[in-house]
Amino acid sequence: MPPWDLLTIDRALRAGWAADTCSPDDAARAPWQPGNPAWGQCDITALLVHDVFGGDLVVGEVYQGAEQHGHHWWNRLPSGVELDLTREQFRDGQTVTAPRVVRRPPGPPPRRRAEYLRLRERVAAHLGHLPGEGQGEAAG
Repeated sequence: MPPWDLLTIDRALRAGWAADTCSPDDAARAPWQPGNPAWGQCDITALLVHDVFGGDLVVGEVYQGAEQHGHHWWNRLPSGVELDLTREQFRDGQTVTAPRVVRRPPGPPPRRRAEYLRLRERVAAHLGHLPGEGQGEAAG
């Protein structure tokens, strides 16, 4: 199998995003639409990137004006580079606070298990395989 590059992983994630992988909290605010495919995908996308690259999971609070609208997840790779593959979902002037590192428990996430596994399966179908579930195996 040929090595992956970031563009290949990004394409696989984007091909897997859909209404059935959107966070229910975000879908309650605005339904998922193909025109904004990253909407509601940040947590499980960050977890899958963590599966592949390791590093840190980071979370910031999302605000629309003074009102908090949940949290936004992205990655800090082992090199220290921050990688946010879903930042584009914020199109209505939302702001995201400074990140805080969160510890990932082992295995799939309890709250969004079905969506994580569904997206993981779709991404693996594009890439051929993925490192072990919830392991961050590429971390060294």
